[in-house]
Amino acid sequence: MEAFLFLVGGRIYTWIEILWRGWTHWTMFILGGACFVVMDLINEFKIPWHWCLLRQSIVCACVVTAFEFITGCIVNLWLGWNVWDYSNLPFNLLGQICLYFFLLWIPMSMAGIVLGDWIRYWRYIFLQKWAPWKITQIRERPHYKFI
Repeated sequence: MEAFLFLVGGRIYTWIEILWRGWTHWTMFILGGACFVVMDLINEFKIPWHWCLLRQSIVCACVVTAFEFITGCIVNLWLGWNVWDYSNLPFNLLGQICLYFFLLWIPMSMAGIVLGDWIRYWRYIFLQKWAPWKITQIRERPHYKFI
């Protein structure tokens, strides 16, 4: 399941980059896949279901921003590949992350949480119909409260 989520997250992340700035880098596929898998695992196993979607999204945006900082330090500062540079934006840290993109990751994380939940639910529905012996737990249909 996580391998599929990794591929979905990597592809979506690179599409967003291409739409946003016109190009992407192969490391962004890895970053996007890792972020989506970790976001989904945190949402699935660590964040209580009664939390509102906004609160979940803020936690996930922090995770994405931390991954972006670590990746930026490796690919931009250490390896010198210059994949991105936020030095000209206010409230940046070493040019690798900034407040502007953190705030943008909140609604993006919201979409990722919903997508991850629905992918897991659709898998459950598929297994329920075609391989019921593989079901390890009953799954509720995803539902959310925003605030």
